[in-house]
Amino acid sequence: MKQEKIVLTGDRPTGKLHIGHYVGSLRRRVELQNSGQFDKIFIFEADAQALTDNIDNPEKVRQNVIEVALDYLACGIDPAKSTIFIQSQIPELCELSFYFMDLVSVSRLQRNPTVKTEIQMRNFEASIPVGFFTYPISQAADITAFKATTVPVGEDQEPMLEQAREIVRRFNYIYGDTLVEPNILLPENAACLRLPGTDGKAKMSKSLGNCIYLSDSADEVEKKIRTMYTDPNHLKVSDPGQVEGNTVFTYLDAFSRPEHFGRYLPDYADLEELKAHYRRGGLGDVKVKKFLAAVMQEELEPIRQRRKEFEQDIPAVYEMLKKGCEAARAVAADTLSEVRKAMKINYFDDEALIAEQAARFSGK
Repeated sequence: MKQEKIVLTGDRPTGKLHIGHYVGSLRRRVELQNSGQFDKIFIFEADAQALTDNIDNPEKVRQNVIEVALDYLACGIDPAKSTIFIQSQIPELCELSFYFMDLVSVSRLQRNPTVKTEIQMRNFEASIPVGFFTYPISQAADITAFKATTVPVGEDQEPMLEQAREIVRRFNYIYGDTLVEPNILLPENAACLRLPGTDGKAKMSKSLGNCIYLSDSADEVEKKIRTMYTDPNHLKVSDPGQVEGNTVFTYLDAFSRPEHFGRYLPDYADLEELKAHYRRGGLGDVKVKKFLAAVMQEELEPIRQRRKEFEQDIPAVYEMLKKGCEAARAVAADTLSEVRKAMKINYFDDEALIAEQAARFSGK
């Protein structure tokens, strides 16, 4: 039987989604959803994982579940084409994680580069929560429960996907071919791999205050672009400027298209010509930022408008999430049934086992 092509991806609901999420994954998800190349697409809110480092603030996660759902819908995720669900509402994922824990050593988790980086960022070195530490195992359960063949994520998640593949291989080696090994799908545009914050720092983060949110008003977007980090040595318009490491140009790499120049900056044929002028001097940051603002507003305005429409019927959004959870749970339950059978812990479904034991004991 031909293997189904299945996409699984998601986000932690710890805040509204920003343009880093958009260029890194959301925009691609919509393309994949509408491509017709996949049999199923699952997109989930990893609220249980978000609680591992927000356990004392569950309200933060609870409030942001609806925010993320609105962002999904506003960006074009269609519940008729993609199953949107909430991680905590699928208890089968917990059971899978429990079994997978026996397949991974503590030292292997400690070597995971993504885990090491996240621990340092959150100052967890001395008191890391076990739930956070075992995130790669939980993620493997999320992926395998839906037999995902494709997982679109940023490059920072590559170590996590490799660990998921290791778990699948080890499980299948011990118990027979049961689980599907996933493949990573990275953004095609290099600038989208990891969009920096508006302050030029490598990570866009709510805590750093350097995000442009999908739900930001036009005025907020304009203001954030005006104060965006550029080249600190480009003091005068006549000064030669550096494009590499310049946040404005990184954003243009991610968002601008050839047709934008005809609409908003007809003096230049394309982005390469704009970069060349900036490098040799004679082009001010204000002009480049105005162009970026026009490009960004064109991209974000339809998203803002769709979000406002969905905000008018919040109960309908929750009903959509509920139905998505029900559909997702049915799939996860089927996979878990196969896993139990492979591990020989499906005691009450194994009629041959019951008959065998009955014969063994009746012969006493």
